[in-house]
Amino acid sequence: MDFLNAMGGTAAGFFGAVIPFLIVLTIVVFVHEMGHFLVGRWCGVGVNAFSIGFGPEIFGFNDRHGTRWKLCAIPLGGYVKFYGDANGASIPDPEAVARMSPRERAISFPTQPVAKRAAIVAAGPIANFILAIALFGGAIWLSGRYELPPRVEAVMPNSAAARAGFEPGDVIKAIDGKPVGNFIAMQRTVSASADSTLTFTVERAGTETQVVATPEVYEERTPFGRHRLGRLGIQGPKGSEAKLVQYGPVQSLVLGVQETYFVVDRTFDYLGKLVTGRESADQLSGPIGIARVSGEVAKAGGVGGLVGLVALLSVSIGLLNLFPVPLLDGGHLMFYAFEAVRGRPLSERAQEIGFRIGLALVLMLMLFAAWNDILNLGASWGRGT
Repeated sequence: MDFLNAMGGTAAGFFGAVIPFLIVLTIVVFVHEMGHFLVGRWCGVGVNAFSIGFGPEIFGFNDRHGTRWKLCAIPLGGYVKFYGDANGASIPDPEAVARMSPRERAISFPTQPVAKRAAIVAAGPIANFILAIALFGGAIWLSGRYELPPRVEAVMPNSAAARAGFEPGDVIKAIDGKPVGNFIAMQRTVSASADSTLTFTVERAGTETQVVATPEVYEERTPFGRHRLGRLGIQGPKGSEAKLVQYGPVQSLVLGVQETYFVVDRTFDYLGKLVTGRESADQLSGPIGIARVSGEVAKAGGVGGLVGLVALLSVSIGLLNLFPVPLLDGGHLMFYAFEAVRGRPLSERAQEIGFRIGLALVLMLMLFAAWNDILNLGASWGRGT
C-alpha cells in the first residue's frame, strides 16, 4: 500500500507540474509566434504553417488562406513557416526560390525587402514584451498593490546597515538618485545589488542625509538554482501598515512597463556578473525547472501566480530570442543588419555555417540547462522537499 501511495503521489506531483507548465509555455509560445504571423500577413507574405510544438502532428486544420494550424507532440516551442522557407527556423531555400514564378516570389519571405523581413522577425520578441506589460499592468490595475512605507524600523546588529550608519526611523527616499516609493521597491534594489555599493538618500529627523552601504552577499536556493542576493540587515514596517493602492489604467500600464524593464535589467545584470565570475551559471534553467516552478506557483498562488509566471517567462523568452545567435530571431536580425550595410545578403555558405554554429550553441545551452534542472531537482529531493 505504501508503494501504491508513493506512486500515486508521484503521479499527482507530475501532473500538477506538467499541466501548469504546458499552459504557461503554450501561452507564451503562441503569443510569440502570433507576432511573427500577424506582421508577416500584414506584409503580404504567405504562411504555410503555424505550429505549437514540434514533431508529429496531433491535431490541425487549414484556414481559408491555406495555412496549416497544428498542435504537435513535443510541446517545447513552436514556429511559423513562411512561404519560401526551408523550415520553421526561417532558413531560406534558395533552390525553391529560384524556381518560383513572379507571383510566388511576391509572397515569398526570402524575397521580401530586408526591412519587411526584419519587422517580421522582430515581431515575435516584441509580442512577448507586449504580453508581459499587459499582464503586469493588468494585474496591478485589477487588484492594486499593497505597499509599505520605506521606513527603517530596526537595524540588525553587525549588519551592513549597522556599519553604514542606518538608524531606526530613517525614511529611504532614493537609492543612487532613483526615487524609492515603498519598502518592497527598496528591497528589490538591495537584493539585486549584492556586494555593490549603493548611496541611499535618507530623511532623518526632518533633514536629508546620504548613507553609503554595501549589501552583504547571501545565497538562497530556489527551484531555479542558487541565487546570490544582497542583504542590508534592516527591518521595515509591520504588515499591518500595508495600504492597498489602486492605480488607473495609464498608471498601471506605466508600472507594467517598469516591471518588464526590471526583469530585463536584472537579466543583463546577471549575465554581466556571470561573465566576470561574480555569479554562478547554475541559475540557468530549462523546461524541467520551469515545469517544477509552474507546479509550485499553481499550488501556492493559483491563477494569479501563473499569470505572473507567464509574464516573467514571456520577458525571458522575448529577450533570449533577441540574442545575436544564428537560428534565433536575434541571429536573423544580425544577418539582416549585415545585408542592409553591405547592400546584399551574406553568402549561402556563410549563412549555413552560422546556422550550424547557432544550432550547436542552442543545443549546448539546452543540455546545460537540463543538467542544472536535474541537479537542482536532486538537491530538493535530498532536502526532503
